[in-house]
Amino acid sequence: MSAQDSCLSFTKYLLFVFNLFFFVLGSLIFCFGIWILIDKTSFVSFVGLSFMPLQIWSKGLAVSGILTMGLALLGCVGALKELRCLLGLYFGILLLLFATQITLGILISTQRIRLERRVKDIVLQTIQMYRTDPEKTEAEESWDYVQFQLRCCGWNSPQDWFHVPSLRSNESEVPRVPCSCYNSSATNDSAVFDMISLPQFSRLGPPARPRQNTDFCVVPANSYIYREGCARNLQKWLHNNLISIVGICLGVGLLELSFMTLSIFLCRNLDKVFDRLARYR
Repeated sequence: MSAQDSCLSFTKYLLFVFNLFFFVLGSLIFCFGIWILIDKTSFVSFVGLSFMPLQIWSKGLAVSGILTMGLALLGCVGALKELRCLLGLYFGILLLLFATQITLGILISTQRIRLERRVKDIVLQTIQMYRTDPEKTEAEESWDYVQFQLRCCGWNSPQDWFHVPSLRSNESEVPRVPCSCYNSSATNDSAVFDMISLPQFSRLGPPARPRQNTDFCVVPANSYIYREGCARNLQKWLHNNLISIVGICLGVGLLELSFMTLSIFLCRNLDKVFDRLARYR
């Protein structure tokens, strides 16, 4: 076997092994998403997350797993069977994904101010519509989860919650905020945390009848709550994790470029040495 044949064989099996790894990874992601979708209560008990709209996240994981499995299967079969059409399709999909990521990166960097305004408008609208429709709480639970994890309250400050209709019964009482704003570490009081978690667990079972707007956890705004808005905390989080985010994006991009290079190299050289390679398969 010549050096060119050896190089092509090495490329072929290297591409196969890498895609086999990602096929297994996609299968695990898919199974994980299905597990969350079927057995939400066990997942919440194991991980300890109660605010996240698990159904949306589980479907997202399942779809991501299927797409990863499909793309990896194209690479595996195309490399192992030396099918130029599958290798070309594999290269085209990777190129499309890479171009999409580059486009998104450019749009985010050039339209950052407009994007921030759009996110702010969505968050403030979610806050104003908090618990007005018991059947549509996914966005509200997501924002509760953000407040809980980032240890913040409201977008600009807790005052964003003071004029929410569902949180006030009359103008004279003390303003109230969701329990996700409660700073339990300041008092070492786990009672409010239990109040946060239990209503969420009740949503994980069969669909219940619509509830009243008062059937959710709130605390007075003059109690131990987070005083900082989530906009500032989110900026801090992005600044602290900027290197990790950029590193992950660069790693994914380099991985895609490597796979594209291997696939197009194998695809373009199959005709030249196909007969010689066939003897060694």
